Amino acid sequence: MSNIQSLARNAFGRLMLIDALGQTHENVTPVRAHPLSAPDEGVSLVGTDGHEIAWIDHVDQLPHAQRALLLEEFAGRELMPTVQRLLSVSTFSTPTQWTVETDRGETTFILKSEEDIRRIGEGRLLIASSHGLHFLVPDRFALDRHSRKLLERFL
Repeated sequence: MSNIQSLARNAFGRLMLIDALGQTHENVTPVRAHPLSAPDEGVSLVGTDGHEIAWIDHVDQLPHAQRALLLEEFAGRELMPTVQRLLSVSTFSTPTQWTVETDRGETTFILKSEEDIRRIGEGRLLIASSHGLHFLVPDRFALDRHSRKLLERFL
C-alpha cells in the first residue's frame, strides 16, 4: 500500500492526510487512475499543488473508516448515474428518447447514435446522452430481460 498513516476530515470538512513520517497534508484530493474500468484500483491522493502525496493500490486495502471517507468524497464529486433498468425507448432508430431508472431516480435522455454507447469491458457500458451526461451500466448481462432486449437493439 502507500505511506498513509491516517486519513480524516479537518474542521472544514476537507480531507487531511498524515503520512508515515507524521507530516500533515491539508486539503488532499483523491483521484481515480481508472474511474470506469477499475474504480477501486489505483487511487492517488493529490495535494493542493497538484502533486501526488500517496498512492493506494486498492481501496479495499484501507481500514473501513478511511475507505468510507474516500468513497464519500468520490460520491460528492462524481456524477455518473447507474442505470438499473431501461423502461422504454421511443424508436429503434437514432436519435431516440430513452427512459431509464437509475440509482438517482427515473430520467429521460436522448441517445444521438449507437456510437454513444461505449463498451468498457466485462459487460460494462457507458452511455452518453445528447447533453453530455454519462450513464453507467455496470453489467448489462445482469439487467432484467426487458432492459436487455431493448439494449440489444442498439449494440
